Amino acid sequence: MVKSKSAGIGFFERYLTIWVILCMAIGVLIGKFLPSVPAFLGRFEYANVSIPLAILIWVMIYPMMLKVDFQSVKNVGKNPKGLFVTWITNWLIKPFTMFGIAYFFFYIVFNALIPADLAKDYLAGAVLLGAAPCTAMVFVWSHLTKGDPAYTVVQVATNDLIILVAFVPIVKFLLGISGVSIPWDTLILSVVLFVVIPLAAGVITRIVLVKKRGLDYFQNQFIPKFSNITVAGLLLTLIIIFSFQGNVILQNPLHIILIAIPLIIQTFLIFFIAYMTCKVLKLPFSIAAPAGMIGASNFFELSVAVAIALFGTQSPVALATIVGVLVEVPVMLTLVRIANKTKGWFPQERMQ
Repeated sequence: MVKSKSAGIGFFERYLTIWVILCMAIGVLIGKFLPSVPAFLGRFEYANVSIPLAILIWVMIYPMMLKVDFQSVKNVGKNPKGLFVTWITNWLIKPFTMFGIAYFFFYIVFNALIPADLAKDYLAGAVLLGAAPCTAMVFVWSHLTKGDPAYTVVQVATNDLIILVAFVPIVKFLLGISGVSIPWDTLILSVVLFVVIPLAAGVITRIVLVKKRGLDYFQNQFIPKFSNITVAGLLLTLIIIFSFQGNVILQNPLHIILIAIPLIIQTFLIFFIAYMTCKVLKLPFSIAAPAGMIGASNFFELSVAVAIALFGTQSPVALATIVGVLVEVPVMLTLVRIANKTKGWFPQERMQ
């Protein structure tokens, strides 16, 4: 079980949208008035992967992987209906509705506002977001709705395992439909770099520290040390990316809003698909709330990392994934409020 003293949403996380906007402004100003900075950082690359950004992304993702207890997978047989709702929503529905909604808006609704080449890039960014359901951040959303913590842990653990095998083929398939060609080895390398390695590091750290210091120390003292480090890594990453994206943003400021619209619609749609399915199945609120949250939220750290690895820091694809970060917290907090106000729709007793 993962439930610590810091389980609720922290100050930096609560105002993440504001920090993202500030980072966007700082990054754009650096790109505009200090172009030598992104030019210098751009020199440190290996296999088209920015080394400074790779380090910062590991700083973001590693603390999240620490929270995942894979021992919980043995409890996968408990509350199977809720887990099936999560898996089906996340992997058989969400990536494809994201593709459909993003395609509809970028190519049809916003056809006069977004050139075809940018529409393709923004669609690719949306696909990367849609194929990466939330992992550790769902602990926060579940906590705020008083969701079943044991069930949430099982959700996160199983979704992280599914990501290892499903993310690559789904992204490859949907990007292929949208006309974006990505080599298998490049996509697999991205998942190894930004999922497998931090995941393995998190599992090893958990096993070693729990054995040496105990579970209470690990959950309530060790993990909280990384809470601000994760956000700091994210914000520094965004400043660097926005410094590369300065010209794109200055030339297309309206595009930030245009990208956000389909992402927000998708988030609400996926939440209600999972949430209302749980209602139909008469699952308790403590299961229904986190089931809806994990599908609605995105593993945006992975999406940003893969976008950078595949397309580069200056690509509009990376910009689209960053807009996902921009809207994440306010939209998810809105869904938390909706869930808490509708908990009377569900039976309150815990599933046996």
